Amino acid sequence: MNALELLQDKISRASELLRNARHAVALTGAGISTPSGIPDFRSADTGLWTKNDPMQVASLSAFLYHPERFFNWLRPLLDTITQARPNPAHFALAELEKKGILKALITQNIDDLHQQAGSKNVLPVHGTLEDMICLSCDQRFPSKQFIETVKDGKLPLCPNCGRILKPDIVLFEEMLPSDVWSKAEWHCNRADVILVAGSSLEVMPAGALPWYAVQNGAHLIINNYSSTPLDSEADVLLSGDVAQILPQITAQC
Repeated sequence: MNALELLQDKISRASELLRNARHAVALTGAGISTPSGIPDFRSADTGLWTKNDPMQVASLSAFLYHPERFFNWLRPLLDTITQARPNPAHFALAELEKKGILKALITQNIDDLHQQAGSKNVLPVHGTLEDMICLSCDQRFPSKQFIETVKDGKLPLCPNCGRILKPDIVLFEEMLPSDVWSKAEWHCNRADVILVAGSSLEVMPAGALPWYAVQNGAHLIINNYSSTPLDSEADVLLSGDVAQILPQITAQC
C-alpha cells in the first residue's frame, strides 16, 4: 500500500468511526486556523511565541501594568483575525454538526472562525475576541465598537467607568471560564469518539481533554502536522493539512 492509499484508508477509518459515533466531540487548536492566515503560537520561525515572551505581552500582569505593551502585541493579531475567513476545515466540522454527528466543538482558538463557518455548539475554552469586558465594573461590550480605536493605537476605555477594557480572552495567569470548561468536560466524559484537529495538545488544561475521553473508552482521531503526546493512543493518526483532510472525512460521513 503506497502513501496515498494509506492516507485514504485512514480517512475512511476516521469517517467510519464518526458515522457510528453516539456522541462525537471535536477539539481544535491553532493549526486549524493557519490555513486562514492566522499564525499559530509555537511553530518555528512563524509562531507568535518565537517573537514575543508571552508573559511580557499576553499575561494578566502585562494587561494590568503595561496595557500599551499588551495592545501593541494584540493589534497586528487583531488585524489579521478580523480579515481572516473560515477555511474548508472549519466548514467540514460545521457540516459534521449539521449531519448530527458532532455534538460539541471545543476550541482553543479565539478567532470565532468556527462560528462564522456555521458551527453552533462551540465551546471556546480560551475565550473569544467577540467581547470586551471591564475588570472594574464588570460591564461587557461588543468588541466591534472598539476595533478602530485599538487599530488607531489608542486604548479602549469602558463607556461606564472609563477604565481600560480587556478582550474576553484567557491570558496567562488567568483561569479558564468555568461554565465553558464544565461543558467541555461533560462532553469529553460522554464522548465515544473524539477528533483532535490542529492541536499539539501541549497547552494545559485544554490539551488534557482528549485524555479524559480516551480514559472512558472513546476512540481517538488526530489530524495534526506535528506529533502530540497522545499519538500512541490514537485509533487514526493523520499527519497533514486539516483543510484538505477534514473535508474528505466529512464527505464520507
